[in-house]
Formats: sequence, structure tokens, C-alpha cells
Amino acid sequence: MASIPISAWATLGAVVIALLAGDLLVFARHHAPTLRESIGWSIGWLVIALAFGGVWWLLRGSEAGSQYFAGYLLERSLSLDNVFVFAVILSYFVVPRSAQPGVLGWGIVLALGLRLVFILVGAALLDAFHATFYVFGVLLLYTAYRLARQGDEEVDPSRNPLLRRVRLPAVAAAFVAVAVTDVIFAVDSIPAIFAVTREPFIVFAANAFAMLGLRALYFLLAGMRERFVYLSHGLAVVLGFIGVKMLLVDVWHVPIWLSLAVIVGVLGVAAAVSMRATRSSVAA
Repeated sequence: MASIPISAWATLGAVVIALLAGDLLVFARHHAPTLRESIGWSIGWLVIALAFGGVWWLLRGSEAGSQYFAGYLLERSLSLDNVFVFAVILSYFVVPRSAQPGVLGWGIVLALGLRLVFILVGAALLDAFHATFYVFGVLLLYTAYRLARQGDEEVDPSRNPLLRRVRLPAVAAAFVAVAVTDVIFAVDSIPAIFAVTREPFIVFAANAFAMLGLRALYFLLAGMRERFVYLSHGLAVVLGFIGVKMLLVDVWHVPIWLSLAVIVGVLGVAAAVSMRATRSSVAA
């Protein structure tokens, strides 16, 4: 794939900043969003992400387009776990519902900037040290194992060493916790997307568009954690598959279509089994 010109990075940066500003200034400003607002904005962010992928496909070809869509789907899927953890954090700090959009918004802005640093460092390591693929592969397998064992274990923000040492007002502490938590998630998700593409531009674009809709997705799904009882197991299988893919990088190049099929298939099965289990428990 041809190198990405600086002008493309500048355009992407300007688009992301404009969309972030619009999200912060318009969506649920000074009030708790309604279900209709959350659905509308979630659909809107999805359309924008898909539109970017379509333009990227036309400009750079099917391989680059497929890499973006696979990366976006992966990051969007992993962001579901972020949503439920954010719900625990905001509940723990008793953040008023009207203040939650602002806390999430600025936390995501900070996290996105830190993710860009992670992406550039990760890309440099992969270029300089081929063994980084194996390190990332082992990391993803460990993460998959930990996620599968985690089950319904609750996240306890009080165990965060940073929050224990620094005394902050509740809203400020929640903002820090949201940003720090997302960075921790990035340690897992960014190595995963590097198994799909080694192009930093695509990695950042997929991360940016997945995170842009995270606030609306939070207000849409935060109260539905109990319905996705097998989500963690599905994500564990996806991360395990990608970890194996990275470990086999010198033996077999897994095609993008197969990665997409595995991600969609595994998450579809996890969702279907979760809904069936939920219906069974309600009927009982």
C-alpha cells in the first residue's frame, strides 16, 4: 500500500476534531439524553463511519477499504466492554446523569489523543522489531484468557492506584477514571487491530470513528449489561483468534475476509446465546 501523505493525516485530523466538537457541543449538552436521541446519534455515527470507509475504499482500493472496515468492526466490538465499565465508574462516583455526557466526552477526547501516541509507537516498534508481532500475539492471548475468566466480575474503581493517591472531586475523578480505563483497553485493542493492518492511518481512523459514537452508545446500552451475559466470552474468542493470527504471521497470512467473518460470526453467536439465556431466565 502506498504511503499516506501528510495532507490525508491533516484532513483526517480536521474531520475528527470537527466531529468531536460537534459531539461535545450538541449531543446531550447540559441534559441527560433521551432514548430517541441516543438511537438517532448512534445511527448517525455509524453512517459517518461507514461513509468514511466507502470514500477510503474508492480512493485507496479494496484492500485498504477492507482493512478499515475490519478494523472499525473490531474496535467497535471491543468498545462495548468500555461502555459497561464506564457505567460502573459513573455509578461509583455518583455522577449526576446530566453531567455524564460531559465527563464521557472529555474523557474520550483525552483517551483518543493518548491512543494516537500508542498507535504511532506501536507502528514504529512493528517496523523496527519483527518480534513485536509475537509479543502482541502473546499479549492478546493472555487478554483473551483473562477476559474469558473474568465473567461478570465487577470493576472496582477504588482499586485504581492513581485515584487512591490523588484526591479529586467526584466528577473530576470520574473523568480521570474514564480516560485511564480507556487507555488500559487500548493496550488490548490496538495490538489487535495491528493484526488487521499495519498502516497507522487506518488504525487511527478506525479507532477515532469507533470512539466518536461511544457517548451515544453508552446511553443506549449502559443499562443492558445483564442482557449481554456472553459478550466477554465472545470478545475473548475474537481476541484469541487475532492473537493466534499474529503468532502465525510468518506462516500464514490470514485474509481480511476471514477475519471479518470470524468477528461477525463469533459476536453474532454470542449475542444470540445471550438473548436466549436472558429469555430463559425471565421465563423461569
